[in-house]
Amino acid sequence: MNLNNLIDAVKKHPDYSKAGMILCHNGVVRGTSRDGRQVSGLRIVVDHEKLRNVITENKKRKGIIEILIEIAENKDLSVGDDVMFLVVAGDIRDNVIEALKETLDDIKTTVTTKTEFFV
Repeated sequence: MNLNNLIDAVKKHPDYSKAGMILCHNGVVRGTSRDGRQVSGLRIVVDHEKLRNVITENKKRKGIIEILIEIAENKDLSVGDDVMFLVVAGDIRDNVIEALKETLDDIKTTVTTKTEFFV
């Protein structure tokens, strides 16, 4: 996984000249679960059909030029490891921030399944 490669790919998009913002999310393995238990790592499974649908739908949002994602799936990750890179490019801040938020929420609720490993 390489965030810079995703950003470089966005910059090669034919409509990149319309972009006023590239916003990136870098999800990492946190040392505690939401309920406070100590975590040693996790594993992510991705439903690729749902992921394609989420990206396709969110690219239709006003002002959005490109959405790219990389997910470290089907492998055991340790605390501090990168889990997901999400890159959204678009015209203005309001459109890009909202698109990133909605895309991220959709991915976390409908696309990925997370298994946490506890200490």
